[in-house]
Amino acid sequence: MIAKLLSFTALAATFVTAAARPARADNAELSIATLAPSGSPWMEVLDKAAGEIKDKTGGRVTMKYFDGGQMGDERDFVRKIKLGQIDGAAVTSIGLAMIDESIRVLELPMMFNSPEEVDYVADKMWPHFQEKFAKKGFRLQDRGEVGWIYFMSKNKIESLGDLKGQKLWMWGDDQLVGAMFKKLALNGVPLGVPEVDAALTSGKIDACYGSPVAAVALQWYSKVKYMTSMPMSFAIGATVVSVESLKKISPADEKLVEDISRAQSKRLRKVIRKANDDARSTMTRKGITIVQTPTAMVDEFTKQAHDAWTDLTGKIYSKEELDMVLKYRDEYRAKHPK
Repeated sequence: MIAKLLSFTALAATFVTAAARPARADNAELSIATLAPSGSPWMEVLDKAAGEIKDKTGGRVTMKYFDGGQMGDERDFVRKIKLGQIDGAAVTSIGLAMIDESIRVLELPMMFNSPEEVDYVADKMWPHFQEKFAKKGFRLQDRGEVGWIYFMSKNKIESLGDLKGQKLWMWGDDQLVGAMFKKLALNGVPLGVPEVDAALTSGKIDACYGSPVAAVALQWYSKVKYMTSMPMSFAIGATVVSVESLKKISPADEKLVEDISRAQSKRLRKVIRKANDDARSTMTRKGITIVQTPTAMVDEFTKQAHDAWTDLTGKIYSKEELDMVLKYRDEYRAKHPK
């Protein structure tokens, strides 16, 4: 009798567990939104990875990308993931910050001197952020990249005074850049990424910021004449997928997707670095003048940036997280003296 009772209890537990777990479809499609335009280096890598995922899972898992901002801006992406309308998004750090803002500590202005420093620090800290994202219901995949961020303008910028005189685009959802603009008394015009091209055309703004490859892919470069030689920061990104959405696929397929995505991210960083070099050449060939940023402007911008690091501690990221970035950055520099 006891054996039968135990057997029945075990069977009931099995049914309860099965009921609590969402049914897996034989063929699951993961819908992913992104601002990256069709044909851009980002989409070329993402599409290649999607083909590899479909092939290696025997068609059990497919990735459907909604590129070019079809789903809105990154705030819309995150909202739709939370509502279960899409499964994930390939986003910049702005989108990542809408899930956990502390990740912006990896993008502090005037923090890094080279992509290699960024790689070293971000690789050390990525598991920390993956854990934070997981607690909020998101799988943070490996790091992607946007690259060095420069100011681009219709008018030549040779001083902070010149920069203050611009109607300068500011991503409305970017608290970090917003704080920097306030500190420097810059005339920021808050807009979403899909609005920037039209705003440059109409004259609503006469300056923006971005990486060369983004400026070319989004066609912003055709509306400006100058770019500063001083990079403001190094921008990253990543794909995030709802933990709930991943339950649609088997653990084995989930591991395959994770492995392919990790390899894709490493490939993407390499591709974007070359694409940024190529885009910079394209811009200069098309008539964009790269203005050598005066030392005085670099020094003042750096001073204000360092002050902003402290001001934002406890608001965007913790002191411990800022200390981690500085520790690992300095650790890298000690291992690789100039």
